[in-house]
Amino acid sequence: MAAVNNAAPILRRTAWSTSAPFRLYQRRWAQVHDVRFLATHQTADKVLDKYREKLEKKAREEGKGSVDELKQSYKEKIDALKEKAEVPGANAPLHAQQPPAPSQTASSVPYQAPPPPEPQMEAPAQSAASVPKSKSKEVKTLDSFIDVEKVSALPDREVEAIWRLRHVRDPQSLCATMHAETFRRIAATARKHPQFILPLPRKDQGAEIHFLQWTFPSETTATVLFTHLAEFKLRGEFAQPHTTVTHHTDLVGSNELVLMEGRVSEDRGISVDEGKWLLMCLQKFYGFEALSATAQQSKEKRQKLMEQFSGGDAGFKVEELLEEAEKLP
Repeated sequence: MAAVNNAAPILRRTAWSTSAPFRLYQRRWAQVHDVRFLATHQTADKVLDKYREKLEKKAREEGKGSVDELKQSYKEKIDALKEKAEVPGANAPLHAQQPPAPSQTASSVPYQAPPPPEPQMEAPAQSAASVPKSKSKEVKTLDSFIDVEKVSALPDREVEAIWRLRHVRDPQSLCATMHAETFRRIAATARKHPQFILPLPRKDQGAEIHFLQWTFPSETTATVLFTHLAEFKLRGEFAQPHTTVTHHTDLVGSNELVLMEGRVSEDRGISVDEGKWLLMCLQKFYGFEALSATAQQSKEKRQKLMEQFSGGDAGFKVEELLEEAEKLP
């Protein structure tokens, strides 16, 4: 795994970080002022100076000895005016404020919604039968594509023809039929190694690594998601897959066939042919059947690579992965 996880650090030491710290350039006579004090007191002093002459005249007219005595005599009136001028809730935190009424939007304090609730503990896993339809609608079952009961009575060749015709209009589509025994090998390996990486050779650019993840959303479906490894490392579970492929096992009992359908997203840097290559590569690692001594050696080496990846073994090497992926058998 060391070869896969090695990446250039996000933050690098820059040229200025080795320079002398900023404190060496501070002047000794520099002073620090409280900005809040300057903003309030200086403004009040300027206002007092501007109207001092008028205030002194007002104080003499009312028989007061100074401006301070005049202010003291008007203290109650001044406090009452201040209370009327305060905006209700202005000192309260924003998340505790109520949204303003439409008629008050021009003068009310801007409303800010409260922070999102704390994340809740994940509920225990439910069986596919107990999941509400609103939660499981994203998983398309085979009967959303074809009439399973009618198709199950047809010969395998006709089933394959119907399946391909069902997807022929979508240029981004991936579809195929698979013998049930091959899928059983793939599914068994997928449950042991639900996550893996596969290389995609690029002309004059080496190989691009893609992350795959298996899910089993229902008893008759198994889905594999392909994502750029770089994006997965950056976004984690929020990374968007560029290719999604689902295997439907509804016809295993009647026809010993598994129908596969999927799609390569547009404008994600992956072509349909490259999506097909990733699927072929997936079958080499997950469902390869060794029919010779040489093929058996390749199978064992691929199994070892998958075990190293799943176990976080530092001995995992991308070079060996690329070598096995490019082998013909």
